[in-house]
This record gives sequence, structure tokens and C-alpha cells, in this order.
Amino acid sequence: MKVYSVNFILKGKTPYKDLAPVFPDILKMLLDEIGQMPEEEEILQMLIDLNVSDLEQNRKPEGYNRKGKVRLVFPMDRKEFYIKTYIRNQDLTRIADNISNMLTAAGVKFSTSTNEDVEFD
Repeated sequence: MKVYSVNFILKGKTPYKDLAPVFPDILKMLLDEIGQMPEEEEILQMLIDLNVSDLEQNRKPEGYNRKGKVRLVFPMDRKEFYIKTYIRNQDLTRIADNISNMLTAAGVKFSTSTNEDVEFD
């Protein structure tokens, strides 16, 4: 099975601001894993600063919705975020495990759900 989307659902009354300290590491790891790390440090820092500013004010951030292999999305109607790929040969398992480990280390309370496709030989 390949995982094509993973939702990270914030548990209970966990506020967005709990994500602020770990968000820069999550974004950097994601961009590095999918080969979309910006060439210019200023662009990466701008993406981090915009998202962390929203998180610190306990608001839903933009995430990373640029065209590419994987997107990091914060839906409008739920207190969660998810990573999603539209490329069938991109498995998100390793990225999801890394994000889970980072969130756990930061003390963020969350659960996950996945969408998987079964491959038949």
C-alpha cells in the first residue's frame, strides 16, 4: 500500500500556537524530502515567518500549497493539517512518520488518518 494523504488532527483543545515551535522544522524537512527547497534562503524564511506568525497568533496558517509533488494544507473548517500528493509514485509514509515524530517530540497532541491505495501485482 502507498499512502497518498495523511491528516494530522489536533486533539481536543490543542491550539494552533502549539505548532509554532515545530513548524519550521516540519516545513524544512518536507521541502527537503520532496526536492523543493527554495534556492534562496530569503524565500524559505519568508514561508516560515508567514506561517509561524499566524500560528503564534493561534490562527490557521497558509501551509505550503505551491505546485509540486506534495502539499501541506490547513483546511478552513477543521483544526488539522494534512499532506497530500497527486503523484501516484510518491509515497508519503516516511514524510508522515517524520512529522509525527516531530509533533510528538514537541508535545503536540494529535491523531492521524491516512488515505491509501492498494497495489495489486
